[in-house]
Amino acid sequence: MPQRISWKKPVALLVVVALAAHAWSDRGKAAPGKPAAAQAVPVKVARAERGDLDLSLKVNGYAEAYSTVTVQSRVSGQLQAVAFTPGGRVHQGEVIARIDPSLLQAQLDQARGNLAKDQAQLANAEQVLRRYTPMLAKGYVAKTDYDGYRANVGIYAASVKADQAAVEMAQTQLGYAQIKAPVDSIAGAPLVYPGAQVSANSTNLVVLNQVRPIHLTFSVPESALDGIKAAAARGQLVVSVQVPGADTAPIPATLDFINNAVDTGTGTIQLKASYANGDDRLTPGQFVQVTLPTARLHDVVTVPVTALQNSPNGSFVFVVGADGTAQQRMVTAGTSNGGRIVIEKGLAGGEQVVTDGQMLLTNGTKVQVVAG
Repeated sequence: MPQRISWKKPVALLVVVALAAHAWSDRGKAAPGKPAAAQAVPVKVARAERGDLDLSLKVNGYAEAYSTVTVQSRVSGQLQAVAFTPGGRVHQGEVIARIDPSLLQAQLDQARGNLAKDQAQLANAEQVLRRYTPMLAKGYVAKTDYDGYRANVGIYAASVKADQAAVEMAQTQLGYAQIKAPVDSIAGAPLVYPGAQVSANSTNLVVLNQVRPIHLTFSVPESALDGIKAAAARGQLVVSVQVPGADTAPIPATLDFINNAVDTGTGTIQLKASYANGDDRLTPGQFVQVTLPTARLHDVVTVPVTALQNSPNGSFVFVVGADGTAQQRMVTAGTSNGGRIVIEKGLAGGEQVVTDGQMLLTNGTKVQVVAG
């Protein structure tokens, strides 16, 4: 007798699987009569601003010492001492080197001796002249002899003046044996060392760089010159200086030099800005990036550059309305300055535009504004 096969268990299993699949497909669906709530997209926003905008130009430049002094001795002699720390700071009037003063001191003593001798001879000549003056009237002394006595007084008086000048010169020369810093500066490496013979106005001792303040030197195309001059005419022109790779805030510097001629070979003109550099952030020769204003646009609407989006139909921004939804707005973009761009058409100013999160937006999407 053939065996009977039972289908009850498989059929029951199929029913359970079907019910589970149906329940899973209904998850997340709103109950009958209750519409599904749309989830708001988090976005960041900024306000479209109306006002004046300064256009800028970014160029490369370098830091340059405000002044560079190559120190030389004003007298000849043997270098006795170097009184500065190489690479260290020196102050104006501080002694930085000494020349052996022995010979200079001897020359001063000799000049003083000659002065004392001629002063004594002058005093004697004046005494002789006073003695013979009343005798001339009485005829006791010849007029020729009297004129000689008076001439001696003039000769010795001139000698005294010459000796006084020689003493002053010798004192000055002796003072030059102590070489002093002409400005507050940073000293370089010594170019000669104690024991070396130096020649007056010939031997270089050290190079001093004045770095407080410091200059930022850069060149701009001649086409930007009119805009820069117009910006400078409105008042003190401040440029922004950034050290490449440095995670610090830009440095504000003041434009204080525009060269008097355009370089015909490059079509550029050299400019300089000064920075107090009290924090020693800049060193001569350091590479920098300089941003300076070139023109001013009046009464324009600007938005952050990150708000502008592009499509095959043109540029657009998402505007957040009072109802909290994002609406696509076609715009015409103009020039930009750093992080902001001019919107020539499409915005009136004051609107809130989306700057982050646009990829998840369409017309009418509900948005949630987040800070940051």
